[in-house]
Amino acid sequence: MSQHSSQRRTVVALIDVGSNPFEVACLTEVLGIDRPEIGGLLYDVRLCAREPRVTMRQGLFAMTGVASLSALQHADTVIVPNRPDTAAPHHPDVLRAIARAHDRGSRMIGMCTGAFTLAEAGVLNGRRVTMHWQWAEEFRARYPHVCVDDAVLFVDDGDVLTSAGSAAALDLALHVVRRDHGAEIGAAVARRLVFPGHRPGGQRQFIERPIPTEAESPLTAALRWAEHHATGPISVADIAARAAMSPATLHRRFRAELGCTPIQWLTTVRVEHARRLLERTDLSVDQVADQSGLGTAANLRNRLAEHTGLTPTAYRRTFAA
Repeated sequence: MSQHSSQRRTVVALIDVGSNPFEVACLTEVLGIDRPEIGGLLYDVRLCAREPRVTMRQGLFAMTGVASLSALQHADTVIVPNRPDTAAPHHPDVLRAIARAHDRGSRMIGMCTGAFTLAEAGVLNGRRVTMHWQWAEEFRARYPHVCVDDAVLFVDDGDVLTSAGSAAALDLALHVVRRDHGAEIGAAVARRLVFPGHRPGGQRQFIERPIPTEAESPLTAALRWAEHHATGPISVADIAARAAMSPATLHRRFRAELGCTPIQWLTTVRVEHARRLLERTDLSVDQVADQSGLGTAANLRNRLAEHTGLTPTAYRRTFAA
């Protein structure tokens, strides 16, 4: 799925003094790297700041050569990474630039405490957001008109998206790719990153081990089997039997190691398969529902709407290869 350069969305990340370089790197790695195997660049990614030289977290290094705030005037998506000092007010120039971009229709993405910046710019009233749990109470006290869900990895509230801390930046960035370019492209990028493809935003932040490994978890072989057979009539009891544990124990292990229930995980796998069928084939909606394991067209429509906000017909029209 190649895109001509004039058709690529422009993504501009606003770098702040003390920003977390890990989150910035996640964004540039997922959104800004040229990938010939999927048709080249997915986005035109730029970095900008108020000053031409920006010191990153703990003064480890300084970033230079970034664009000025005027780059936000041309951004389809504005990304605000974390800010280490949430109590320090931003310069009015920064807040005005964010507000103007939002008023013009730019999509806003806040990484962890970047939500404070978006709220200070006045673009979050009445919206639902997330961030790392340790900042949630401070945020609620300062911005009572914003709904905070501090138990999830990321929140997609339409034109405003926010993520929890650190590795959740990868989850949200991959979600943006899937949302903009479809499941096939999203899966290809995830494979290149060697990152799990089934971590939807509703998974909780408090996970003991986010990715179970074969040496650590009896879930590994069962998950591999369940993913291979997810399009058939398998149940939670079947997965539990494969893992040699009771359904109740399986549920606890899923919560601890994957941050979701077995049904949530299985539904996500089936929806991803349905998305690929809609992208790759001319199967009817009923056939896609049956072959993906979702059963009925009504269930497919409901689950696809939850994950993408689109009907099967609209999804196919948007993402069919």
